[in-house]
Amino acid sequence: MAGRRKKSETVPKPSVDLDRSFGPNLRRWRDKRGYSQEKLAQLADLHRTEIGLLERGEREPKLGIITKLAGALGVSPGVLFEGLEFVPSDSGHGHFTYAVSGHEPAD
Repeated sequence: MAGRRKKSETVPKPSVDLDRSFGPNLRRWRDKRGYSQEKLAQLADLHRTEIGLLERGEREPKLGIITKLAGALGVSPGVLFEGLEFVPSDSGHGHFTYAVSGHEPAD
């Protein structure tokens, strides 16, 4: 009988540090467009507090929110993850890390 694996038997998933990439990128693009959090929320059909939570890294975005924000900003969803890189490990797994770029978003 097939069942759920015990936690000790599951393959670890790569960890993601979204708060260090997504939030700052979202804020940079919002600032570049000259939008307030409230304006971006209106354009993306989200609540204003959601924008603040995402920018501060207090909430991880779901795919639907990412696409709404990218559309409202007029960018590809991928640019909101600029600087996020996968680092493989010897075990065959790995993790995502944020590489600080220090450059302004390009159009």
